[in-house]
Amino acid sequence: MKAVGYRKSLPITEPESLLDVELPDPTPSGRDLLVRVRAISVNPVDSKVRKRAEPEPGGVKVLGYDAAGVVVATGPEATLFKTGDEVWYAGSIARQGTNSELHLVDERIVGKKPRSLDFAHAAALPLTAITAWELLFDRLEVAPGKRPTDQSLLIIGAGGGVGSILTQIAKRLTSLTVIGTASRPETSEWVRSLGADHVIDHTKPLSEELKRIGLPHVTHVASLTQTDTHLAQIIESLAPQGKLGLIDDPQGIDITAFKRKSLSVHWELMFTRSLFDTPDIIAQHQLLNEVADLVDTGIIRTTISDHFGKINAENLKRAHALLESGKAKGKVVLESF
Repeated sequence: MKAVGYRKSLPITEPESLLDVELPDPTPSGRDLLVRVRAISVNPVDSKVRKRAEPEPGGVKVLGYDAAGVVVATGPEATLFKTGDEVWYAGSIARQGTNSELHLVDERIVGKKPRSLDFAHAAALPLTAITAWELLFDRLEVAPGKRPTDQSLLIIGAGGGVGSILTQIAKRLTSLTVIGTASRPETSEWVRSLGADHVIDHTKPLSEELKRIGLPHVTHVASLTQTDTHLAQIIESLAPQGKLGLIDDPQGIDITAFKRKSLSVHWELMFTRSLFDTPDIIAQHQLLNEVADLVDTGIIRTTISDHFGKINAENLKRAHALLESGKAKGKVVLESF
């Protein structure tokens, strides 16, 4: 099968940072599905893994987590899907990735693809939707539903992949006042189009920006990027007994200053369930099915922003470079080999 991978961790500007390769076709076992990948999207984790994870000597590491495709075979213990089913999922960080024609994935982290989306538009959503959903409902423990409350959510980096879907979920499925941050006109307009009640500039002090729109404090913060840069302002902006959820990789966080306000910190990694085969791993199957229904009923929309063409090394290098520039909005997708 065709795939895109690498033999050595290199900067994306190096010619061999990503390579077009041929690999043996995989065989499903246990609860695996063998999926013919029709489309993928690229996430910051792809770039992070490429930079720090060396393949086995003589081996090739295949990246990619988001995928939409068709089941072509099932393992002997698989019961949730059958050959021919159209599916979407975000894979596992412990296995070879989705940048390949054929891919193995545990069915318990796979959902039905939204009927209303083609493969490319569907591939933009799984990883970020799982991350946003778990961050909001499991980590920050926000209550779903539209019963009026005085709670508010500040989303730092609302124009990125996770921010684009988190903004929609928070606005449409909860009663939170949603404030997104963005620093460029195009990303500010993007965040407004996703439903944010307010958009503020994260290049300015967050607490001052919140006061400018009439909010002295927020009850929740979702910090999706540059948490270490914004930490002091996050503490200033959170109300007493507020909650911070984060997904990025700050160099180090001294949370001593959180004590005065009794603030809590919650980390979200959507790979935890698959990495540790947790007892509730099937929650991601159920979550993706629910998001698919929300898409098909028009409550949530895809967050695709760019289509970079075929799945090959050249186009994936472009996608990695865009993500590493910090100027991406929404999701970049690639389709077919």
